[in-house]
Amino acid sequence: MQAVIENEQLKVTINHFGAELSSIVNKETGVEYMWNADERFWKRSAPVLFPFVGSLKNKEFQYEGKAYPMGQHGFARDMEFSLVSNDGGEVWFSLSSDESTYEKYPFAFTLELGYRLEGKKLTVLWRVVNEDDKTMYFSIGGHPAFMCPLNGEGAQTDYYLQFDTDKNLTYSKLSDNGLVYKKDNILDISGGTMRITEHLFDEDALVVENGQAHRVSLCKPDRTPYLTVEFDAPLFGLWSPAKKNAPFVCIEPWYGRCDSEDFKGSLAQREYGQALDAGENFEASYTITVF
Repeated sequence: MQAVIENEQLKVTINHFGAELSSIVNKETGVEYMWNADERFWKRSAPVLFPFVGSLKNKEFQYEGKAYPMGQHGFARDMEFSLVSNDGGEVWFSLSSDESTYEKYPFAFTLELGYRLEGKKLTVLWRVVNEDDKTMYFSIGGHPAFMCPLNGEGAQTDYYLQFDTDKNLTYSKLSDNGLVYKKDNILDISGGTMRITEHLFDEDALVVENGQAHRVSLCKPDRTPYLTVEFDAPLFGLWSPAKKNAPFVCIEPWYGRCDSEDFKGSLAQREYGQALDAGENFEASYTITVF
């Protein structure tokens, strides 16, 4: 099932499964901004990453002396959410813990996802509620994939990324296990803008930490932005499937990330992990603006 919100400018479609954003269409031009989840390249369009972002060391986490197996990016993206409300301009979905989630993630929670449309800006809202009587440890992140090239015009290597800083970005690389292994790589953004090169994603995602940028735009060959993602998250990822020449780029705000290759700690010690006291809420959001 799908839910739709729209206004005079945009029509936005969200799947109930995973509460996953699947389409942003400009109603005047008919242009689609979201990746269409074609399995030849990647079967998703914008999954929510919860209760983990990325991969864990040895594909498990340690909590109170017990090891819990966990796949990449957690499990919420592969679960059916309940539709809570939809007034045509804002829609909310909810996922609550149950016996199946508690076996692999020992916390009681409610995860709420909202989408609010205002003009040509879509705000993606996250609310995590700790329903347990103990501190809950989690990560959450977005993984939206945007068409690049846009509307099939030109090659991806004709397009640019633009940032809200004129300083070069330091980023981490991922190992074959999906873990951070090489930090302090330099992304030369030449005053704020860089061309998307053919081999930019050959070694998987680029992980940009420590709040170095909070706005990332995809730009047409003339360097004018056609889509911008803004966020307060402390880190973000840039990704397109390695060596596949896939026609999309992901801009991913994260409150958490994968483990490092040398990580040996417990769940509470994971880098960038979130700790939420019993009965408390965590709220965050990011926006997608199209031009």
